[in-house]
Amino acid sequence: MNNRGAPKKSPELMPEDWQKAVVQLYAEGGSDKEVKALIYSWLGSFSNDLWDRWMKEEEDFSETIKKGRMLSEAWWEHVGRTNLENVKFNATLWYMNMKNRFGWADSQKIDHTTAGEKIEINLVRG
Repeated sequence: MNNRGAPKKSPELMPEDWQKAVVQLYAEGGSDKEVKALIYSWLGSFSNDLWDRWMKEEEDFSETIKKGRMLSEAWWEHVGRTNLENVKFNATLWYMNMKNRFGWADSQKIDHTTAGEKIEINLVRG
């Protein structure tokens, strides 16, 4: 009796033009979650573990996702850049989206001084 289980799922199970559909969704500002939902709709099931495995093992899948992520971030940056003078634009919402979705962070200045303490240095020549 053969107990090998079900064969591994691969991106070959998706529609022939899956890359085009995924890239298009990202190019409209889509997220990884939206792409996962799209793949779920094609396959009938799709897990985060399978996503992670495909990102590691399936070069075409990984490169398509990386390209898509770049296009999504560019789309969101364009929205922010082109709405700078739009008084109805919710810049705070846009900014929070960029922080949460793309890992943007507020810059932090770290003071490496001695917090107000004075240090006296005496130079001695020999």
